[in-house]
Amino acid sequence: MNTTVQHLSSAPSLASAPPAQTLQRPSRGVDQALSRHGKLAWEVPPLKSDLAAERLHRKQRLAAGFRLFAQAGFATGVAGHITVRDPQWTDHFWVNPMAVHFSQIRTSDLLLVSHTGEVVEGEGFVNGAGFAIHSELHKARPELNAAAHTHSLYGKTWSTYGRLLEPITQDACMFYGDHALFDDYTGVVTELSEGARIAEALGPHKAVILQNHGLLTAGRTVEAAISWFIAMENTARAQILAESGGTPKPLGPVVAARTAQMIGSEFIAWLNFQPQWDLITREQPDLLL
Repeated sequence: MNTTVQHLSSAPSLASAPPAQTLQRPSRGVDQALSRHGKLAWEVPPLKSDLAAERLHRKQRLAAGFRLFAQAGFATGVAGHITVRDPQWTDHFWVNPMAVHFSQIRTSDLLLVSHTGEVVEGEGFVNGAGFAIHSELHKARPELNAAAHTHSLYGKTWSTYGRLLEPITQDACMFYGDHALFDDYTGVVTELSEGARIAEALGPHKAVILQNHGLLTAGRTVEAAISWFIAMENTARAQILAESGGTPKPLGPVVAARTAQMIGSEFIAWLNFQPQWDLITREQPDLLL
C-alpha cells in the first residue's frame, strides 16, 4: 500500500494567514450603538452633527422600512405610508411617492414634502390621506420624527374590535399602557382636521389603533416607528389567534408594567431594527441608491 507523507514544511501554516486585524468585518447596524467600556449604553445614538449625513441616514432607513414592509405583506395598492422629519427643515418630512410599490422604493425615490403639502424635492405624487395624517402628527408631536401606517391584515382586522391590545405575551407588553384607540372613523382621511383628531387620540403614546382602519406607530427615530409597527402587527395577530382558540390570560398589571419598562423603550425598538437593516441591505442593496 502506497502512502503519502506530507511534510510539515508543505502544510498550511497559520503564520501565512493574514493578521486578524486586516480582515474587514462587515458594517453592522448595531455597530452604531453607543457603548461605554465595551458595554451597550442602552441609549439611542445622538443625531449626527452633519445635517446632510443625518438626512441620508434617515432616508436610507426609511427606504429600508418600505422594503421590510413589502416583505411582511404590508403593501396594499396605494395605501400606506411611513414618514420621517427632515433634520434641517423640521416642518418638512420625507415620504414615499404614491403608487410606487414598497418593494421598489429606493432612497432617491423619496419625496420631501412641506407643511403645506408641496413636493420640495423628488418626483411623484403625495398620498392625500397620508399627508393629512402625518402632517398633523408631526405638528402635534414635535419630539417625534417618524410615523408609520399601513393597512396590514391583522392590524386592520384587530381594529374592527374597537379594543386595545392586551398584555397576553411578553412582546405585547411593549404596548402596555402606551397605545390608544381612535374610535371615530368617518371615512377616508381627506381633511387636515381628521389628521388632527388622530394626533389628539395618539396623545403621548407610541401607537394608536384606528378603528375600522388599521394601526399607526410613531417614534423619535424612524427605526423605532418601523420596529413598533411590525411588532404591533405581530401582537394583533397573536391575540387574534389566541382568542380564536379560547380566552387568553393576560399578565397582571404589575408584571405587565415592569415588562413594558424593559422592552418598550425607544432604544429597544431602535435595536430591534438593526438586524433587519443588516439583512435587507445585504439582500437588496439597491434600496440605498
